[in-house]
Amino acid sequence: MELARLLHGDPQTDTDGITIAHGRGYELFGTLAFGGRRNHVFTRLAEISGARPGDRALDLGCGTGYLTQRMATAVSPAGSALGIDPSAQVVEHARKLAAKQPNCTFERGIAEQLDAADDSFDVVVSSLMVHHLPAPVRPQAVAEMYRVLRPGGRLMIADFRPPRGRVGRHLVGAVTGPAMENNPIDLLEALVRDARFEEVSAGDLHPWIRYVTAAKPPTRTAAAKPATRGAAR
Repeated sequence: MELARLLHGDPQTDTDGITIAHGRGYELFGTLAFGGRRNHVFTRLAEISGARPGDRALDLGCGTGYLTQRMATAVSPAGSALGIDPSAQVVEHARKLAAKQPNCTFERGIAEQLDAADDSFDVVVSSLMVHHLPAPVRPQAVAEMYRVLRPGGRLMIADFRPPRGRVGRHLVGAVTGPAMENNPIDLLEALVRDARFEEVSAGDLHPWIRYVTAAKPPTRTAAAKPATRGAAR
């Protein structure tokens, strides 16, 4: 099996994005790719998200739930973390990995059309997911993050930061495919600003992560409020 297919899976009929098809293989690759720093990096991302005990957290494109589990720890004991991913196989694998964390749950869903009510989460996060979406779909996904966050809620999006050198990028492309080699990570901040988030800032975590944090404004006008799509779960 090609590693690029392992990382980026196959198209789904209900989303324009692509999914991870093999949970175990993805977990193994994640462990190796971070060179022993995976737990440190994702624990730090949970801290950077601003999640606090008692919060309701949502992790979009959660994959095997590595960040979701750390969000569940951050919001314990009274909070909860919900991971959403379009791959049924990966969701099932994530449930097994998080079986000992009762406040950590997973459901199948797509980032660009969430089955959740407006203002229903205190913090929304996403890691290594945006590059899976076609460029035209990304604004819609970030708009959904805005919609389901409560006023004053926090956002954290992290994605793969390709090497800056030509040789490094070529090696990444040869191993993983063009989606990661050419990931336009510098566009993340503009994507978040265009969705009407405020307090936008960005940073890097060694070895591969670029993250953007932001906040939903504390209040909104009635005219700006999107229509509710569904009930929170």
